Amino acid sequence: MSIAQYTGRKSLEAIAASTEGHSLTKTLGPFSLIGLGIGCIIGAGIFVLTGKAAASYAGPAISLSFVLSGIACAFVGLCYAELAAMIPASGSAYTYAYATVGEIFAWIIGWDLILEYGMGAATVAVGWSGYFASLLGSFGIHIPPQWAEATGEAVKLADGTTATAILNLPAVLIVLVLTALLMFGTKESTRVNNVMVAFKLFVVGVVIVVGFFYINRANWTPFIPANTGTFGSFGYSGILRGSSVVFFAYIGFDAVSTAAQEAKLPQRDMPVGILGSLIICTILYVLMALVMTGMVPFQKLGVADPVAVAIDATGIGWLSVLVKFAALAGLTTVIFVLLFGQARILFSIAQDRLLPTFFSRVHPTFRTPFASQALIGVVVALIAASFPIGLLGEMVSIGTLFAFLLVCVAVIHLRRSSPKTKRPFRTPGVPWLPILGIGFSLLLMLGLPLATWLRLFVWLAIGLLIYFGYGHRHSVVPEASSG
Repeated sequence: MSIAQYTGRKSLEAIAASTEGHSLTKTLGPFSLIGLGIGCIIGAGIFVLTGKAAASYAGPAISLSFVLSGIACAFVGLCYAELAAMIPASGSAYTYAYATVGEIFAWIIGWDLILEYGMGAATVAVGWSGYFASLLGSFGIHIPPQWAEATGEAVKLADGTTATAILNLPAVLIVLVLTALLMFGTKESTRVNNVMVAFKLFVVGVVIVVGFFYINRANWTPFIPANTGTFGSFGYSGILRGSSVVFFAYIGFDAVSTAAQEAKLPQRDMPVGILGSLIICTILYVLMALVMTGMVPFQKLGVADPVAVAIDATGIGWLSVLVKFAALAGLTTVIFVLLFGQARILFSIAQDRLLPTFFSRVHPTFRTPFASQALIGVVVALIAASFPIGLLGEMVSIGTLFAFLLVCVAVIHLRRSSPKTKRPFRTPGVPWLPILGIGFSLLLMLGLPLATWLRLFVWLAIGLLIYFGYGHRHSVVPEASSG
């Protein structure tokens, strides 16, 4: 068998033709794109994983981890921008891969995106649960620990004894509620979303400003804790490990690249939007990390609601409640978008018949992928109920980094295979800039534990079994080329 039969591509012309009559108005300037990027980036990472990474890997130097992740995202983001400008029909890296490097690679990246979105939604749901329990605690309402932690985790009860957690009930409920909304066609209002984004940014700014006056410099000493003798456990390797974990905080920047068709001047506005939002968010992340680790010892931040822990140390009750509301609002939006996105990725893959048509069926009344959305919600709820946030965050990071690596490869490949194709935006410094994107993605992937790599390989192996056993035999591309 020749590998060629597995690398059939959708032509760029065919994808472009599918958008005729559906072109979008070019209304977005550089500031609108920067706002879009900030709104998508600020969310789960800063409210959830910052504390875990500081407590377990980098200490106060977690701020340096954010800088490293931001640099990696900048290289990858420019590659996303080129593909988005060439293939504006879809914001999915799966579509980009199908049109550039072929079917089997598109399947791998699509299967990887399913992992990223599913684990991402579960991770954010666990963080949401932590802030929800903390907020209720502010009003004297306490959820039994057995019902607010991952299955099997040891939890401390109010009387000082320990018990084994049953499941994370709040995480399950938020996933199921949002899944129901998506199934019945409830759409997120742009105005409400913008208000949530503004609220999140306001609260982050308030935390940074107020927290500055409560910093104890002793908490920053040593700034880079000595390595414990294990790779990734503090020291410089801990900064790398922390960067690999907090990379989750940058997921969403590629949303800027998907708006290429609506940019007034994509050649100018796309790099400004991507790099501008990344720079602003990196600065906010670094300041937030410095403030949090300065307010309390970093060892206390290894919880699902680290910002709340830091603010509680100030004793400012109103600010603590405000932060928890902001976190819940922001995390709710993120879960909503991730559940929505995963269903649409499955929808696209099923339309190409690489997955059963079940996933592309649309409800006749609600006009949503009703059944597949329900299945996704149940699976994500079970994962959120049963697994700790650290493990989930690592799986999201390695899945995302792998997808980003393939996007950089696609840019290099397409420059060689289709050099004359019109590119409204061109990634500068090809092939060197995409190679840097590949290098940084690999570097951050290497910073993750071996067990995380093994889980990724198992997931990809399952995906390849499905592809060779079902997907390729039913694919629309070989069918079209044979005719």
